[in-house]
Amino acid sequence: MEDDVIIRTQLFHNQVRECIICALLFTALYILSYLVITRFKKNAEFATDNIEDATVNRITLWMCTFTLAVSAGAVFLLPFSIISNEILLSLPENYYMQWLNGSLLHGLWNLVFLFSNISLVFLMPFAYFFTESEGFAGSRKGVMARVYETFVVLFLLTLLVLGIVWVASAIIDNDAASRESLYDLWDYYLPYLYSCISLFGVLLLLLCTPFGLSRMFTVTGQLLVKPRLLEDLEEQLNCTRFEEAAIVHKLNGKLSSCWVFFSVESLKNQFLSIHARRLKLEMRRRASPWQRNLGYPLVMLLLLALTGISVLLVGFHVFELLIDETAMPKGMQDPPLGKDSLSMFGSLGAAVEVVLIFYLMVSSVVGFYSSPLFIKLAPRKQDTTMTKIIGNCVSLLVLSSALPVFSRTLGITNFDLLGNFGRFDWLGNFYIIFLYNMLFAGLTAMCLVKKFTRAIQAELLHAFGLDRLPLPVSRSSISAQMGWANSKRLS
Repeated sequence: MEDDVIIRTQLFHNQVRECIICALLFTALYILSYLVITRFKKNAEFATDNIEDATVNRITLWMCTFTLAVSAGAVFLLPFSIISNEILLSLPENYYMQWLNGSLLHGLWNLVFLFSNISLVFLMPFAYFFTESEGFAGSRKGVMARVYETFVVLFLLTLLVLGIVWVASAIIDNDAASRESLYDLWDYYLPYLYSCISLFGVLLLLLCTPFGLSRMFTVTGQLLVKPRLLEDLEEQLNCTRFEEAAIVHKLNGKLSSCWVFFSVESLKNQFLSIHARRLKLEMRRRASPWQRNLGYPLVMLLLLALTGISVLLVGFHVFELLIDETAMPKGMQDPPLGKDSLSMFGSLGAAVEVVLIFYLMVSSVVGFYSSPLFIKLAPRKQDTTMTKIIGNCVSLLVLSSALPVFSRTLGITNFDLLGNFGRFDWLGNFYIIFLYNMLFAGLTAMCLVKKFTRAIQAELLHAFGLDRLPLPVSRSSISAQMGWANSKRLS
């Protein structure tokens, strides 16, 4: 009897400890997400005189912060699990590390899965319809009228989506077991819907990550100061000063023409952009020689090494898929933490895996916002509307929730998927996994070759001074310009 009481007390304390740890981790992620969103949100939407709109925007901001915190949790999920395994392997009997166990990790994976479903299926659609609602015609104006309209629209949308899934499932699987599962909402509809969303996220990562890996060199080169051998800051600064002075003369009316009319607003915007560019160039010119001559080459070599290691790991995983069935991604219900290292190189290999997971996530985000389809969705500091914030939160949640499956599918890590993340049916299809790895390796190699060949071509043109030659002008463009000028004279 006493043993049962001791066991129950121990289980109770373990559950309380896990709840406290999860609450503390999520609180930290929520605060970080709130700081990020407040940096980009448009302050005019919250400082409006309409109290109703301000309240709606504030509620929507809380939902977006929750979703972004869940996205951050999904990003840290797999690295946290890998680091926990290595810590328990190095310190198996440490008293202060007993809180790291399989139950805690399993609970974190299940919570991220649950919150991802809630955010994608309910919170983000509710936030979008809530910001766009105005209340039913004839009803009293207020926040509750908007809430009623949002719930009605969301209920109708839910019926539409569930009906489409029900009809599609009935057509594809026409046996008795499938027909019985059609009436099970929690165990069939939501996992199936999230499986489709995860598959879409993995395909989106397949397209964005190779493009982002090639764009990382350009983005990093814009943030760092290049050596004087590759960049002449004095020449760029002089050109920027001349452009700024020319626009100032135009704004002051010192430069006039008989047929060209300048828009004052466009000139002011152009002046602000050129002035900001001049300030950045002056800050870069004041950089130390160590930062200029040592920082840029080291960072570029680090990016090249991380990209090369990622491609090599994917190529090795393709070879493993052909000879070993255990290389297939699979789920795991009881993780054996602290027994074996996940990498053949020990803790160093696990650290490299964690760095590669974060690097691939950053590359996918860079590729996502650099693609022509989503470049307009990129947030701007203190000038991002709530509708665009909702779109960004949904996009980041789709990418981040697919990151554990993406990393395990490519063989970046051998840590098996926990909870419902390993229950997706398409993970057991050899042809899908093999084709996915081959496409990722091929697209990455193609983007990198195209990137470096263009960079070498641009450097050769710059070295020989061919980039300063005037571009050839066709007769059609000359005639079009002369026709436009004649029409301006006549008007």
